[in-house]
Amino acid sequence: MKVIIDLIEDIRESIANAEDFVLTAGLLKEDINDPSKLVYTGEAPLNVYDLDQVRKQLIFIMDGSSSQITVGELIPPLLISSDMDRMMYELRMDVNVQYNDMEIVGFGKNEEMKKYLLFIKI
Repeated sequence: MKVIIDLIEDIRESIANAEDFVLTAGLLKEDINDPSKLVYTGEAPLNVYDLDQVRKQLIFIMDGSSSQITVGELIPPLLISSDMDRMMYELRMDVNVQYNDMEIVGFGKNEEMKKYLLFIKI
């Protein structure tokens, strides 16, 4: 389970808080021949995020719009408004009706394309 503080620390360490990186969902599936391995199957930009204080989750959403979340839009508000309790909110993702409330299992980056990836397993 990944939480907000994990995300903030990884962004700081891996891309030095580069504000122009776009948050992107990285999709992983189990390898047909070896279920213990995950295979990268694609990516899509994340459009919206919601800090749900009732469920104690930071939820990233793909809504099909042209908007994109950048590191510069996400991190400063999280740092300003978050106490230690909020830093422990779980990271989740809603891809579509079939794949909603998905657990974020890891992070990555594509420096060339200025993308910061949040990986989910589908």
